[in-house]
Amino acid sequence: MVMMNEDPATLIPELALLAGAVLAVLVGAWTPRRRQGRVRVLALVAVGVGLIGTITAATKPPSTTFDTYVLDTTTHAVRAIVLVSVALILWWSRDAVAAHPRESEFTALVLLGGLGAVLMAGAADLLLLFAAFLLASVPLYALAGWAKSGATTEAALKYYLSGAFAGVTMLAGTTLLYGAAGTTGYDTLPEGLATGAAGPAAVGLVAVLAGLAFKAGAVPAHFWVPDVTDGTPPPVAAVLTTIPKIGALAAMWRLLLDVPEDIVPWPLLIAVIAAVSMSLGNLAAFSQSSVLRLLAYSTVSQVGYVLIIIAVGARTPEAQPALLFYLAAYALTNIGAFAAVAAHPARTVDEFRGLGRRRPLLAIALVVSLLGLVGTPPTAVFVGKLTAFTAAFDGGMAWLAVLAAVNTVASLFYYLRWIAPLFRDESPEPADESSESRTARHGAVTAATLSLVLGVAAGLILPLFAAS
Repeated sequence: MVMMNEDPATLIPELALLAGAVLAVLVGAWTPRRRQGRVRVLALVAVGVGLIGTITAATKPPSTTFDTYVLDTTTHAVRAIVLVSVALILWWSRDAVAAHPRESEFTALVLLGGLGAVLMAGAADLLLLFAAFLLASVPLYALAGWAKSGATTEAALKYYLSGAFAGVTMLAGTTLLYGAAGTTGYDTLPEGLATGAAGPAAVGLVAVLAGLAFKAGAVPAHFWVPDVTDGTPPPVAAVLTTIPKIGALAAMWRLLLDVPEDIVPWPLLIAVIAAVSMSLGNLAAFSQSSVLRLLAYSTVSQVGYVLIIIAVGARTPEAQPALLFYLAAYALTNIGAFAAVAAHPARTVDEFRGLGRRRPLLAIALVVSLLGLVGTPPTAVFVGKLTAFTAAFDGGMAWLAVLAAVNTVASLFYYLRWIAPLFRDESPEPADESSESRTARHGAVTAATLSLVLGVAAGLILPLFAAS
């Protein structure tokens, strides 16, 4: 049973992110450029407060705050995943953003994007979901153009235009769902849809899902992912391909569980999107020489694997722990891969040749991250994929699990195409290593290690995610 309350103290993680963003702007405006590091420290303190608040809230029974925001296992897990992701990125991006004219703005925008992702995951009302969608979008549009170079400006414009279209579509879908069900609250949607018009309800749900698919980078709303990822600095790309995806996928999960399958047959729709996303993402990654575009298409395929779990979410109790564990595993592994790219000035696969001899620890961290994205034991994504396949079989979609297994094997080839040069002889013109980032190198090693630890400790963590 979910209790109702209106205690603002239950929102400490969200308030901490908001306060951190506001302080980042205010303190950054009055701090000399050479001392902007204190803004990052304030942000990390805010993240720490948020984590403490999350742990405290997770010990209490599920509840609903202000009748629109659910505090349950899903929300607590997304809070923790987003907060840890924000902390890792803010830490290892120090060398890339230090002494930048907009260093404090980078910190504030990352915190606001994280806040939007958390709110999307906990939203129990369509209006709050749309507001959270905007909060997870507008700051990240600015973040995409943060570096203000030609490539980043183009990337920001593409991201903004596609996001504006997705936002309008999502708002139209919210209107249709309200017209069909007479309510915007998730808990009253089933009753409203049962007596409303099925046609407008189906169209409205598809439109809302289109907006969430844009944030997640799922097909057919994935077209912005490779261009924006390749056109932004690695720390920004790490944010855009990790944090909003976590919130969008969790929001999709929560919304769809309250939509009756007999009124809108959404499981098949999500299954088809999952199949196309993982297949197209893998096929497109085969021909990429740019490591950032390769990782971009990799994220599209990873979203496809997560959507498998969502497709069977209403059919098996194994789905919830599988979803939350996969999101945590993906976040750590993806951040580790982008940190490894940020640590080295190379931007093509061939330019990483010989890295294993020059920077063996960084090369090992990169290999762990890439093999982790494949789903190689004992990494966390391996356990995530295993639980996803199990949920698909239990939910009556064995064909989707088989297709995912085939895609997993196929993905190994383009990851190996990047891994193999790491341990070959150096190229005649190696990349200039004078711009290597020490903090990014440490971040890559830390994220890869955490991915291994999460995979090994999966037996202890999965039961926590299964709590109601």
